[in-house]
Amino acid sequence: ARWKRAEVSGGRMAAQGGSVLEPGWLLSPSGRPYLDSILQKNQRRVFGLLERPVLPPSLAAPTLTYKLFLSGKSGVGKTALVAALAGTPVPPTHHETLGIEATTVFWPAKPRASGCPVIFQLQFWDCGDGALKKFEHLLPACKEEADAILFLFSFIDRSSFEELPALMSRVVGPEEEKFVRVVVGTKFDLCPQADVTEEDVTAFEGAWGLR
Repeated sequence: ARWKRAEVSGGRMAAQGGSVLEPGWLLSPSGRPYLDSILQKNQRRVFGLLERPVLPPSLAAPTLTYKLFLSGKSGVGKTALVAALAGTPVPPTHHETLGIEATTVFWPAKPRASGCPVIFQLQFWDCGDGALKKFEHLLPACKEEADAILFLFSFIDRSSFEELPALMSRVVGPEEEKFVRVVVGTKFDLCPQADVTEEDVTAFEGAWGLR
């Protein structure tokens, strides 16, 4: 995980560039019990609304909760991205998300600053673009108490990339600079068909100050 700004305060973590987490810790002997807590039969466990990883008292770790809202044109891969991060099957075909789908992902990690394990509880809120445009109450619900907004575009859909500035302006108002904004490009594995070049991405980063 990489963040430009960071601090540990009131359960919130951020960073001054670079990775704030120890890479490879989860696969180390000390990290293995934490990894096992989110697995079931060597597969990622799907947690219910009231469930959480169980660890022995000696390995208890604080939980840091973040709400992440995914925004992007229909078909860019919002639902598929959440499925990949949650370790669940990626839908083989595209179906418009009809309302809000909330998915919780638990992920243990070890911050470099403290050296003490934590468990991230990432709440991904995925809402269909069509539903957002049709029902005015959905966008405020998705942004309520959100920590970050992930703006998605597809490398094989240039219009989804060119619409990013208008999308960000529509979703984030002038008084809402509190949100961490991250732009995510999907379907990069289909690069031979790419409509968006890495030069386009570099120019966008420079113009908007976003990674």
